[in-house]
Amino acid sequence: MSALTGAQRWADLLGVLTVAGLAAAYGRGVHELWARRGAGAVVPRWRAAAFGLGLLTLLVAQQGPVHEAAERSAAGHMAQHMLLMLVGGPLLAAGGAALPLLVAAPRRIRAAVARLRFRGRWLRRPMNTALLTAGFYTVVLWFWHLPSPYVWVERNVAVHGLEHLSLVAVSWVLWSTVVGARAYRLSPPVGLLLLFASGMPAAALGAVLTLAAQPIYPGVPLADQQLAGLVMWVPMDVLMLLAAVVLFLRWMSGLERRLPAARDLLPAEEVPT
Repeated sequence: MSALTGAQRWADLLGVLTVAGLAAAYGRGVHELWARRGAGAVVPRWRAAAFGLGLLTLLVAQQGPVHEAAERSAAGHMAQHMLLMLVGGPLLAAGGAALPLLVAAPRRIRAAVARLRFRGRWLRRPMNTALLTAGFYTVVLWFWHLPSPYVWVERNVAVHGLEHLSLVAVSWVLWSTVVGARAYRLSPPVGLLLLFASGMPAAALGAVLTLAAQPIYPGVPLADQQLAGLVMWVPMDVLMLLAAVVLFLRWMSGLERRLPAARDLLPAEEVPT
């Protein structure tokens, strides 16, 4: 990565303004929802706090020590990506931002979103959602970590910003199906499939970078590349595993709650003992 330039300063300013715009729109939407239905209604306070922490994470990832580490090494660059995807994305998803942002949007945008939702009903089928989400997540993750795009990002500030934007976006969408608002969450079985379909290709990419016998990226020492692979491989696998365990436990808990009701519907002689 090159030293800080005028273009980089403008990119940093644009990033700060984007975060500030998201914070303002989300805050306005939450304020309106709370004014109509009471504080904490629709969007609980903990979700609002999670969204704020997610935005703070985006700023931390783009500034200061994290940015400097990303400039110095591939491992630092990968740590920046993991901060965006494994901390920022899940926190933004937990914020349940879809409704507040829609409430804060101009009427034309709300109408356009309503039309898109009507025409794209097939996208809301759980299996379609899971497969498309996993596919986009994998394509974006792998694309930006191929040698040619990696070099492209190093040489172009605008492309670097586009890389970070796309990584945050796919992570936000992925985790919205797991920890987002109830209307966007997938059922635990489908969520487990989504985590598996997204986590395996990501783990494979980390393994490729870690176990490669020679450098893949021009100008990056092998040891630095291997460390970058580990920075991706281990935290991403751990988070995916923890999320899968939580989904599995939620699934089992739901089955246990439904079992007594099902037993009550059976004739007494058919109830298993």
